[in-house]
Amino acid sequence: MACRILFSADEARWAAWLPALGAAFKDAGLDVELTTDASEPEAFRYMIHSPDGPVADFGPFTGLEAVMSTWAGVENIVGNETLTVPLARMVDPGMIEGMTEWVTGHVLRHHIGVDRHAANRSGKWLKEHSPPLARDRTVAMLGFGVLGQACARCLAAMRFNVVGWSRAPKRVDGFDCVSGPEGLREALSAADFVVLLLPLTAETENLMDARAIERMKDGAVLMNAGRGALIDDGDLLSALDSGKLGNATLDVFREEPLPPGHPFWKCPKVTVSPHIASETRPRTASRFIAENVGRGLRGLPLLHLVDRRLGY
Repeated sequence: MACRILFSADEARWAAWLPALGAAFKDAGLDVELTTDASEPEAFRYMIHSPDGPVADFGPFTGLEAVMSTWAGVENIVGNETLTVPLARMVDPGMIEGMTEWVTGHVLRHHIGVDRHAANRSGKWLKEHSPPLARDRTVAMLGFGVLGQACARCLAAMRFNVVGWSRAPKRVDGFDCVSGPEGLREALSAADFVVLLLPLTAETENLMDARAIERMKDGAVLMNAGRGALIDDGDLLSALDSGKLGNATLDVFREEPLPPGHPFWKCPKVTVSPHIASETRPRTASRFIAENVGRGLRGLPLLHLVDRRLGY
């Protein structure tokens, strides 16, 4: 009997996901019945879930064995008291590659001064000094999980010095790893570029406030591809206006799409990127989902399960 799986997301996404999921399940040799019709909730064993989709109450899904999120961030679902089965967050190769490309591209952009030269229409030959080498620059990666480590490896291959910060102590071969409040102070004070790849939890909300920003190097660059609420917006704008920070490149925001009247649009030192750093791509994400469903059907542990106590 086919395993029934509910796809719970915005109806407009079904057309893109259906062929990708169908191909992935077929290639994995899995007999599944995939639908968006939740009229018989007790019949579903797995759910592919988007937090902005139609399902908010998981109570009726009494036969559910696990939920596979299509998002990397799970702050909108992890506290749902009706969800009592395992929850897997999205971590797929396409997402990792996309994040690595976005972070590396923007670090290089600021490192070699692309903006300054791209904007120069003065007719002046702006060659005051040679650009620094990557070996003379430090990148602090705040959030040193799968995504952070992938970005770190790419930057390290270009000879940037990379420091990884995480909530709890961690060892990653080839990298300096720091943790906790003291480690955060160390990472911020050493970095020319600070990259935020953290989940949003009670501990990380407003992590980058005036106090944390003050610990950064004068003229340093802050990049956020984690969650918008990791940064205190007002404190960031003040630091940019005062010259404390050189630039902020932001891909995530407290409200999305970013409202037209938001001060970030008018600040010349802010780059607004429309939440594209780690887009979920159906083709590669479907392969991950099929792998996880297959593991569940074989009685194996699911990959990238969310720890409810930690919130990610």
